[in-house]
Amino acid sequence: MRAQGLWGLAWRRLRADRVAMAALAVVLAFLLMVVLSASGLIVADWEEEVGVNYAPPGFAGAAAPAVAPAAPQQALPDNPFDPLADDMRALRAQLAGGAVEMYGVVDPLAADLAALRAAQPAASGGGAAAGAARRATLPFGGDKWGHDIIKKTIKGGETSIVVGLVAALLAVALGTVFGALSGYCGGVVDDFFNWFYSIFTAIPSVLMILTVAAVLQQKGVLTIVLILGLTGWTGPYRLIRAEYIKHKAREYVMAADAIGASHWRRMFGHIFPNISHVALVQMSILVVGFIKAEVILSFLGFGVPVGVVSWGSMLNEAQNELILGRWWQLTAAAIAMALLVTAFSLFTDALRDALDPKVKP
Repeated sequence: MRAQGLWGLAWRRLRADRVAMAALAVVLAFLLMVVLSASGLIVADWEEEVGVNYAPPGFAGAAAPAVAPAAPQQALPDNPFDPLADDMRALRAQLAGGAVEMYGVVDPLAADLAALRAAQPAASGGGAAAGAARRATLPFGGDKWGHDIIKKTIKGGETSIVVGLVAALLAVALGTVFGALSGYCGGVVDDFFNWFYSIFTAIPSVLMILTVAAVLQQKGVLTIVLILGLTGWTGPYRLIRAEYIKHKAREYVMAADAIGASHWRRMFGHIFPNISHVALVQMSILVVGFIKAEVILSFLGFGVPVGVVSWGSMLNEAQNELILGRWWQLTAAAIAMALLVTAFSLFTDALRDALDPKVKP
């Protein structure tokens, strides 16, 4: 019987952990949602104004319309302080009666204005009919434009999750390359990368993120990915460097050197497959952190541009809605983010234990 490798043993440990498998199912469901949303198969119409402004959730019932008290029907008195009131009233009466000439001046727009006034009631009726077509309630409420909150949350999750995944991949790739060069080469190369690492870690992470955001200036998903990826490589670098220092003196690396393998092949063809689980765990940890960082950046105004929705932009809008008692956008974005982050964190912990050879199955 063939012995199981590292990944086979890790998968067996994961399958035995029910919490890990439930967390993995939630993460895969969110990833599937992102793929379907990006392809346009779902929530392609999230920008349609299907409900009234701030439509409440269906389970909360429709909001009672505000009825203004009826004004008493009484004739307004003439203004005694306006000596031209009677003259202006007479001029308006002449215009309404179709007079086209006053004081020797002909009004060339009189006929057009009369036609517009005649068509105005019909246009007002059409607008009322269009407004009445909107739904008074939505399954989980609507925002100030009448967008469905459920569809908006799914579309916002697409942006936040893509930012988290791509930025984590960039950060781990940079940390792996820098850590491999530093740990394998040593000497001056190691001193240079340690100096570079010390600069990034000497500045608080939030301050570093805001500094890079201010330098890049232009808003967009790619900008957020660069901000997070260029500032988040320090954690993977430290761990990968330590693993390369430990593995470069082992027998299988010396054997590869004896048969003439190049330095690049020894670094990434022999050593990296044996420490790839460290990079994988670091990536899963960074995904969670970067999703939260994107929310913070969008909340502070450094995130996605106008016209692009994310969980952070939804929370930014919700801070003004809470004053008006509209809580459903905040609740939807917070529940979705908390569910994904919790599931990813549980899966990351289980994956780290499954890939740890010191932990017995």
